[in-house]
Amino acid sequence: MKYFKYIFLPFLAVSFMACENETLEDLRNRNAQEEPEATEEFTQGSANFSTYVALGNSLTAGFMDGALYKIAQENSMPALLAERFSTLADGGTFTQPLMNDNIGGLLAGGNQLPGFNPRLVFGGSGPVPLSSVVGPIQPTTDILNNNPTGPFNNLGVPGAKSFHLLAPGYGNATGVFTNPPTANPYFVRMASSPQTSVIADAIAQQPTFISLWIGNNDVLGYALSGGDGSNPITPMDGPPGVGFQQTYGTIAALLTANIPNLQGIMANIPNVTAIPHFTTVPHNPLDPSNPEFAAQIPTLNAIFGAINQVFGALGETERIIEFTEEAPNPVVINDETLTDVSAQIAGALAPNPQFIALVQSFGLPAQAAPLVANLLGATYGQARQATDAELLVLPSSSIIGTVNTDRLAFLMSQGLSQELAGQFSVEGITLPLADKWVLLPEEQQDIATATAQFNQVISGVASSNGFALLDANALLDQLATSGVESNDLILTSNLVTGGAFSLDGVHPTSRGYALIANQMLKAIDVTYGSNFEASGNLIDLSNYNTNYSPTLIN
Repeated sequence: MKYFKYIFLPFLAVSFMACENETLEDLRNRNAQEEPEATEEFTQGSANFSTYVALGNSLTAGFMDGALYKIAQENSMPALLAERFSTLADGGTFTQPLMNDNIGGLLAGGNQLPGFNPRLVFGGSGPVPLSSVVGPIQPTTDILNNNPTGPFNNLGVPGAKSFHLLAPGYGNATGVFTNPPTANPYFVRMASSPQTSVIADAIAQQPTFISLWIGNNDVLGYALSGGDGSNPITPMDGPPGVGFQQTYGTIAALLTANIPNLQGIMANIPNVTAIPHFTTVPHNPLDPSNPEFAAQIPTLNAIFGAINQVFGALGETERIIEFTEEAPNPVVINDETLTDVSAQIAGALAPNPQFIALVQSFGLPAQAAPLVANLLGATYGQARQATDAELLVLPSSSIIGTVNTDRLAFLMSQGLSQELAGQFSVEGITLPLADKWVLLPEEQQDIATATAQFNQVISGVASSNGFALLDANALLDQLATSGVESNDLILTSNLVTGGAFSLDGVHPTSRGYALIANQMLKAIDVTYGSNFEASGNLIDLSNYNTNYSPTLIN
């Protein structure tokens, strides 16, 4: 059996297709038939936009394509709102902590900060690192050497969870290097002092109008990690700084208690599992039309046939793993909700004459059968093939079908040859995908439950304080189903082709941020009696990009 190579088709060919369903066609036809509406003179109603401050996370900062970079910030949702406020109403200046370049990524004392990489670009078939297109490149934004001067109206901090807005020292550079980190390098660039908090820097500016969009990361971090436990969902209850309900209420109470006559808009949390980061990679990406994969299917079925007999004997037929030459095949995953039957697999296989013959066909002696049986038991004790109920995270596209080097080294340490160890270390085929690559239905339900609870909190706080509310959850659902029509454009949640989401599959494009800003303006109209929409003063989405050239560096 050879190494599995190039068996995973470019996922663009599988999943990056323009959405041409009947609903989108209806939108197109309706748009063509509609007559231009008469507009009225603009009024800002009772809203006071003279000093606008935005609080939040990466969605407020203008994060895009897996990084924060200058042109994306210049087209962030708050920047677009501030432009409308300034042009049409009494809005003042709006200052952002702009990055030094359009590369993205962060340095600390000239060294690349791990995990803070340059932006992604479109490489012809999908997202690729900027360096793969333009060659070696280094960010120029250094959190220790060249931070801008505030105060900043945009206090969106990529990576921030709800409780981080209350945390003193969240912008202290020394905390970036502790384990675990107690500070955020993006807030280091904008904090007024090392010991300040995001909420304190907002209050210090005494804004007349705020936007608050926080809480996404309280569930998104769990989802991005495949629900593997490394980044848990924020608990609903607990003291401020721990529980979401009390934390969010405290944020609002501090703002309203310390800023007279404060107005604003809040946004709730979208269903993160509907974003392209979780909907692009199919559960069955293994294509038998690839000759190399097709040639291995008989051997794979022989290996799994012995294990499937154990599954059948245990009455666990849903675990049976089979590959076919007739249709795309699901990946093999590790499902931690299943009973671990490692011992049963090892015990049944070791003395089985057919299994011993299979072991010998690999060039191993018959005496190696117990060792191989134990290895297979440990590997497949909680394994099964994925179904369409699972969601695979976008980065899994780059590892499915590749050899896991750590697994390779382990199997070689157990006495297997490099070739044989490699054959049993292929991600998603002979090595089940780990939890971090897959969201199981149970994990998706945990996310849905928390999102619903958190959104109820946000809605209640917005209502009790007289703030406008953007239903971002409903907006994302519309993008994921029928699409959203605006300015002769139809935006969907498809990666690359949909126009709303950038190449990381999580954050909007500039056009997507313009769409969100428009929805906020509509919500402001409802609450404060302004008429951005009726006066024809919404943002023209066609003026904003869905991607930026790799050559855009400075």
